[in-house]
Amino acid sequence: MILAIASGKGGTGKTTVAVNLARIYGAEIQIADCDVEAPNAHLFLPGARVRTETITTGVPQIDESRCDGCGECGAFCAYHAIVSFGTVPLVFPELCHSCGGCAMVCPRQAITEVARRIGVVETVRTDGITLIQGRLDIGVAMAPPLIRAVTARLRTDRPAILDAPPGTSCPVVTTLRGADFVVLVTEPTPFGLHDLELAVALVRELGLPFGVVINRADAGDDRVHAYCHAQDIPVLLAIPDDRRIAETYSRGGLIVDVLPEYRELFRSLLDKTLAAPLAGRQVRR
Repeated sequence: MILAIASGKGGTGKTTVAVNLARIYGAEIQIADCDVEAPNAHLFLPGARVRTETITTGVPQIDESRCDGCGECGAFCAYHAIVSFGTVPLVFPELCHSCGGCAMVCPRQAITEVARRIGVVETVRTDGITLIQGRLDIGVAMAPPLIRAVTARLRTDRPAILDAPPGTSCPVVTTLRGADFVVLVTEPTPFGLHDLELAVALVRELGLPFGVVINRADAGDDRVHAYCHAQDIPVLLAIPDDRRIAETYSRGGLIVDVLPEYRELFRSLLDKTLAAPLAGRQVRR
C-alpha cells in the first residue's frame, strides 16, 4: 500500500497529516518526504540518520577535438539544454533532462555524459518509522530526478506514505505516479477550494482514487464541503481549528502523541485510506 498525501497549495497541513498517520500506523512503515525543495518531516520524526547518499544526474560534455559544430545535438534537444551556432555547443546543465539523446544523435561521437550533483537522500530511523527524504541542492532547477531517487529507495515489502510537494506541477506528478490512493488536504477558504479543484483535476487525470481531508474545518465556510458533495468526493476527515494543534505543530510535536483525544480521528482516517483504493475508484471521472 502506497498512500500519497498531497495538496493544491502549501500550508494546508499536508505534512501534519502524513507524519501523524505514520505514527498511528502501529507497525513498521516508511514515509518519503518528496518535498525535496523544503523537506520538513524530519522536524516531527527526529531519529538516527542511518544513511546519506549523494544523487547525481548525467549532463553532456563536449569533446572539442571531435565536434564539428553540425548542430544535430541542439536540434534534437527539446529543452534547449545544448545549443550550437555552427561552433562547439554551449551546455546549460540546469535545463538538461539527462535523456542522453544528444549523445545518441551526435554523428562524430563528440558527446559523453558526466555526473552533476543535484542533492542528497537521507534515511532516518525512529520508533518503527523509516523516513526517507531528499534535499535538493541550492540552485538546482528540477526536483523530479531527486524525487525519483527518494521513491526508488522505498522497500516494496512495507507500506509507505508519500508526503508530496504542494501544487500540481511536475514534482507532484512524479510523486503521485505509482500511489495506490491519494489524500488531498485542503482548508475551507476560497484559496483552498480553488487549489483543491486543480488537485482534483490532476489526480483524476492520473486515474488515481482519492479522498479529501479538510484541515481547520470550522475556520472558514462550507464551500469545500459543498464542492466535494457535488463532485461525489469522499471527505475522509475534518480536523478542527484547535489552537492546541497549532501549538503542538509549532513545537515539532505530533498531534496523536501530545493530544491523545485526536488518536481516534487519525485512526479512522488510516482505516478509511487502507480500505479505500478499490472503493475510491468509483469516484473517479
